[in-house]
Amino acid sequence: MELAGDILGMELGRVHPVEEKLDETEKAIRDLLEADAREEAKERVVKRAQEAKDKALAQKLEADIEVYNDNNVILNMIAEAKNSDGQWCVSYNNKHVETDTLKMEKERNTPSFLPAIEGDSPAILSAYFLNFLRFGTANKLLSNTSVFEHAGKFYAAAENHLPHEIDIRTLNTLGKWDVNGSWNRPFTAHPKKAPGSGELVMMGVNAMKPFFEIGIVSDDGSKLVQKADLKFERCSLCHDIGVTIRYNVILDFPLTIDIKRLANGGSLIKYDKEGHARIGVMSRYGNADSVRWFLVEPCCVFHIINTYEDGNEVILWAFRARNSIIPGPDHGLNKFEWFSSRFKHERDTICDTDESFFSRAYEWRLNMKTGEVKERFLTGNLYSMDFPMINENFTGFKNKYGYAQMVDLDASSFSGMPKYGGLMKLYLEDTKQQGYVKMENHKFPKNTFCTGATFVAKPGGTEEDDGWLVTFVHDEQLNISRVIIVDAKKFTSEPVAIITLSSRVPYGFHGAFMPITL
Repeated sequence: MELAGDILGMELGRVHPVEEKLDETEKAIRDLLEADAREEAKERVVKRAQEAKDKALAQKLEADIEVYNDNNVILNMIAEAKNSDGQWCVSYNNKHVETDTLKMEKERNTPSFLPAIEGDSPAILSAYFLNFLRFGTANKLLSNTSVFEHAGKFYAAAENHLPHEIDIRTLNTLGKWDVNGSWNRPFTAHPKKAPGSGELVMMGVNAMKPFFEIGIVSDDGSKLVQKADLKFERCSLCHDIGVTIRYNVILDFPLTIDIKRLANGGSLIKYDKEGHARIGVMSRYGNADSVRWFLVEPCCVFHIINTYEDGNEVILWAFRARNSIIPGPDHGLNKFEWFSSRFKHERDTICDTDESFFSRAYEWRLNMKTGEVKERFLTGNLYSMDFPMINENFTGFKNKYGYAQMVDLDASSFSGMPKYGGLMKLYLEDTKQQGYVKMENHKFPKNTFCTGATFVAKPGGTEEDDGWLVTFVHDEQLNISRVIIVDAKKFTSEPVAIITLSSRVPYGFHGAFMPITL
């Protein structure tokens, strides 16, 4: 399921499934022919939808979230299913995430909230005041970052408020999830299932004290079994959290939100390259006093690949950059030039500078016995990458493979925004020259970029990389969106399936695979 843009005149809130009969084999969709143009694709899938109407039994769902149309979020779903004849079908659907603030704007029939993140201090403070005066809330509420499942329920999430529960079959928004009234603060877009227990480990970051609280939701989703204020002295914009068999892994890096700084004329969000950075390791049900903190080199980390235990050490793998794409340039600077220069890749030179967004896989080894920290790059300076994926059966355990979206540096520099021109496979146990791990890449055709890639484990698979990578892509030259499925074991080979969609799927953030049974 993907959260993204409109579907060729589709009315808000109405469901128009489009289905395509596929090969009868139980492998991933494979012999689907591509359409030469969007209109052909539309006619073809609508015709097949009529032929297969009401026959599909949804079994597999692929999902991610994107921002579209003044930051109103739309769920986009691509589903693989079998009909009553045992034939594979594909359907596509989308629908808005009905946040409270979207409902307010729908009542007015116009985008109404003033942007309250970027700009100079007076502009942001004025936006806060006017938004609150008009709507009773300072910020527009989004659920535009990820989709996750817990205890058989499905949620769209962002960082600045509670997740929204979604009916996975209709994409209707069922309401905010506050864990039966026990969680009343922001909720991370990247909660993790605790190995063994199935409990959901999450945290919430707030611009006001308490700055960082961690919570653990029971495996059945009915209650909060642990909540702790970790007593942060600043609001770190922490986007991800790690889990191992025994521990939670906490990031406190120098990308911060500071209301006092804003009130004094400074930036609301700021990345301080000279600020301190630390990683915390705490027992699963611990509190602030139980966190073991390790000082590390300052850097910017948004996404964790995996965390696990190895003897006395806790190992963290993540993507690390020397600069942050958030919040953007200082007021008065040319935004396009600022972003473009930081994506620029000068061939034959190292672009991993203090000003660059170049993101590399990195390892921290944290010794719980001695307090020692060992840091190293896992990848070199050929490829910048982010949005990691693994086989989620290995979350919290040592794993062999990681996957990521590969940044097209030239296209990103030219457009002034990150664009991902391929996928990467990291062989995390296979160290090559200069101590870097082996990598393979799956490049898309020119002017084709992906969004929301996710790893789908093969049912009955016996090895960690038995599975597929599924991603939405957009061909900017032809203005056609597709779904591409890549065999993780044959990573550099041609895709096993290319599915042409009937409408544009805008670029966005994270994807997820959600098997369901009706």
